[in-house]
Amino acid sequence: MPIRIPGELPALGVLSEENIFVMDTDRAINQDIRPMEVGILNLMPNKIETEVQILRLLSNTPLQINIDLIRIGEQSHRNTPESHMNNFYRHFDDIVDKKYDGLIVTGAPLALLAYEDVKYWDKMQEVMTWAKRNVQSTMFLCWAAHAAIYHFYGINRKLRDSKLCGVFPHDVNFQHDELMRGFDPVFYAPQSRYGEIGLDDYRSIAGLNVLASSETTGAHIVASEDKRLVFITGHPEYDADTLDQEYQRDVKAGLNPSLPENYYPNNDPSQPPVVNWRSHGTLLYTNWLNYYVYQTTPYDLSELS
Repeated sequence: MPIRIPGELPALGVLSEENIFVMDTDRAINQDIRPMEVGILNLMPNKIETEVQILRLLSNTPLQINIDLIRIGEQSHRNTPESHMNNFYRHFDDIVDKKYDGLIVTGAPLALLAYEDVKYWDKMQEVMTWAKRNVQSTMFLCWAAHAAIYHFYGINRKLRDSKLCGVFPHDVNFQHDELMRGFDPVFYAPQSRYGEIGLDDYRSIAGLNVLASSETTGAHIVASEDKRLVFITGHPEYDADTLDQEYQRDVKAGLNPSLPENYYPNNDPSQPPVVNWRSHGTLLYTNWLNYYVYQTTPYDLSELS
C-alpha cells in the first residue's frame, strides 16, 4: 500500500517519476481499511524539498498512510510559496484534538540559538507535550531531537567548535531492537549539525537506549523502551546533493566551511557525491512505521493515551 497525499502536492509528481507508489486522496477513499494517521511537523525552510525527502522514505511500506503536513506559528516562509503553505498545511491549533499513530518533527536551522530564544519555542514545547498524549510514536530529527531531549529530560546540548558535516559510519548497538531489524552491523548516515549531546548523557536517562552510535558523531539513533519517542541526530532523509547544497551555500556566504567528510570522491567538490545511506534510511522509516507504530497503536485512536 502507498502513502496517501493530496493529488496537487508537488511531491506526488516527483515521487511518481521515481517509480514510488503513492496514492492520491480520491483513490484512497475507496479502500476499506484503517490507514495509519501520520503527521509531519515541518520546520525546515524549504518545505517542499523536505516533504519529498520524508515522503520518499515513508513510501516503502505495505501500510496505507494518511499524511497531515503541520505548521506552527504565522511566520512567513521565504523559501516556500505562501500558497503552498495555505493549500497543504494545517495549523497545529486546528489538529490539536486529533490523535495520530505517528508524528515526525523535522530539524530546523536554529543550531546557534538557545532554545528559549527560538521565537516558537513555547509552541514547540506545547507540541511535544501534546505528542506524548496524542501520538503513539514520535520521531524527532536533528535539531528537534536535541530540543526534545531538553524538553523531556532537561539535558541541554553543547555546541561544537565546528560543524559536524559529512557521511559517517555508525555501529548498531542493539541489534535485536525492532528499529534496527535488517541493519548491517555498520551503516552510513549523513550528519549536519553543531549541537551535540554526549553518549553518557543519553545513557544516564532511564528508559532510553542508544541503538546506534559512532566514535566520531556520538549517538545517532536513540529510542525509548516503550517505543513512544525516537531521536535521530542525523539526516537519513537527505538527498544525494543536500550536503553539497549546504556546503556551496556556506561557501557563498563566506563562512569558509570544511568539506563534508566521506562525501566527495577524493574530496573533490566538482565530483558527484557518493551515496551510501539511502537503503538504511528507508529501512529505518519502514521499521519505525511497522514495529513502533503499526504493531503498537490501538485500532481505535481514541483509546490512545
